[in-house]
Amino acid sequence: MAISVTAAAAEHVGKQLAARGRGEGIRIGVKTSGCSGLAYVLEFVDDQDPSDSVFEVDGVRVFVDPKSLVYLDGTIVDFAREGLNEGLEFRNPNVAGECGCGESFTV
Repeated sequence: MAISVTAAAAEHVGKQLAARGRGEGIRIGVKTSGCSGLAYVLEFVDDQDPSDSVFEVDGVRVFVDPKSLVYLDGTIVDFAREGLNEGLEFRNPNVAGECGCGESFTV
């Protein structure tokens, strides 16, 4: 099981960590939420949980807990900029459907 992080996403996360001044990387997970059932969760990681899977790209570490990895396996994390909006984008092959607003998904 694995997730991929593009160079653009790694660069963006690296800048966020540098601006924050500390942190081992970011954690990507899923939680029950929204009208479709699951939503992505992002947080900075200051201390690694021993059960986390760790993926490293261009010196940036991405942590995923075992329960979330089942839903995120095969996901590509990219950085997207559209007009004035920018942020991380998830291309998850496990998604069977999304809500109308795009905030939650189902597998």
